Amino acid sequence: MKFQRLLAIVKKEFLHVFRDWRSLYLSLAIPVILILLFGYALTLDLRKVPTVVLDQSRSARSRELIELFAGSPYFSIIGYPHAYPELQLALDRGTAMVALVVPSDFAEKIAAGKNTQIQILADGSDANTSRLAMGYASTIGLIYSSRVTVGRMQALGKDPMAQPVEMVSRSWYNPDLRSQNVIIPGIIAIVMVVIAAMLTSVTIAREWETGTMEQLISTPLKGPELIFGKVIPYFLIGMTDVAIAVTMGKWLFHVPIVGNAGLLFAMASIFLTGALFWGMFLSIVLKSQVLANQMAIVSGYLPTLILSGFVFAIENMPLPIQCITYIVPARYFIAILRGIYLKGIGLEILFADALLLSVYAAVMILLANKKFKFKLE
Repeated sequence: MKFQRLLAIVKKEFLHVFRDWRSLYLSLAIPVILILLFGYALTLDLRKVPTVVLDQSRSARSRELIELFAGSPYFSIIGYPHAYPELQLALDRGTAMVALVVPSDFAEKIAAGKNTQIQILADGSDANTSRLAMGYASTIGLIYSSRVTVGRMQALGKDPMAQPVEMVSRSWYNPDLRSQNVIIPGIIAIVMVVIAAMLTSVTIAREWETGTMEQLISTPLKGPELIFGKVIPYFLIGMTDVAIAVTMGKWLFHVPIVGNAGLLFAMASIFLTGALFWGMFLSIVLKSQVLANQMAIVSGYLPTLILSGFVFAIENMPLPIQCITYIVPARYFIAILRGIYLKGIGLEILFADALLLSVYAAVMILLANKKFKFKLE
């Protein structure tokens, strides 16, 4: 491989990139668009769930309970229906996701020292939000129940009984349990896969379709020089996109990088190399820009989104699907990103993931070079 010939291909590819300014702008705009979409739209946090309250008791006791819900950041009371049909209509229309029903004898039973039940209805068509909402509602119910118990003990002139076991919880690495702190690192992998699919998956196929491959074959150029020369410009664009994603995550969503930023970019470069050469391999095999681009999206973007642990926990997947995730490179890259972003750990812990990521990049380089035949057929 001669440096001069390699440099000539790099210059040629850069000229094509700058000539096709629409694709260049799109490749730089994609990280911005994805960060904004995923950062704002995709959230696993429960905040201000629209709630309606059917207060059949209309007492000071029931208002005290309702105030706990109203003061919670998880619920937003949007109405007080007067009967069940109105409550059901709010859930049917989707204007409310949770309904609280306080029975008419609520205050009387509490005054008599009897147990009473509060009905919590949730819209199960959104299973995740419904599950979280019911969990928070149960917690608020326990808080209110504890207050009632303390009041009864004080009325009898007794000291409230201390709890025999107290659970003290603390969340490490993400104390506020912000979804953005988990989502933003994963978006970097999504950005890199999309960029690789959009750019390198059409490079070789474009040369065959436009007829310029025959001209390149007539030169002293070698196959590896052509492949690496075409990848280098897109590698630089991809790393620029990584820098954009990291910067937006830090300044727009306030996601800190606890670990070594240099290690983050080093691991990103390895993953990007593998993704680019996978796109190059598809371009070589399929020799069609449209087909190669579509295959790159299907084989890169979808597994990264679904099977990497970015959105869905791998531990919750069926065992056969969990086994499939081991061949998805983004699984290891996202584990590295979250380890660096949230935990501040280094290669002493991430070595196995980094090694598998390096093997993936090396295999893709060898595969693309072996498959490419720099001759007329």
